[in-house]
Amino acid sequence: MSVEQVITQKLNQSFSPIHLDVLNESNRHHVPPNSETHFKVVVVSDEFESQRLISRHRAVNGVLAEELANGVHALSINAYTQEEWKALDTVPKTPNCKG
Repeated sequence: MSVEQVITQKLNQSFSPIHLDVLNESNRHHVPPNSETHFKVVVVSDEFESQRLISRHRAVNGVLAEELANGVHALSINAYTQEEWKALDTVPKTPNCKG
């Protein structure tokens, strides 16, 4: 199973998201072709109700601790409640690689 698939499976199991995007952005960085080192996740879940942004990020990082310790170099997290997601015009873009 690819790292992207593992991330998707773990986030689905942990947060029962209303919306989930797992984007492999490794090709935007200075890594070998077909790498799985840089990801962006957009996760919308009722689990985030009444949680501050830092708590949401900690929860996602906790679920993906193994991947972050074993090859995933960067993880951009966009974690929203259903209400925040509905009010959102666009998901913030990941900054360009500076390396």
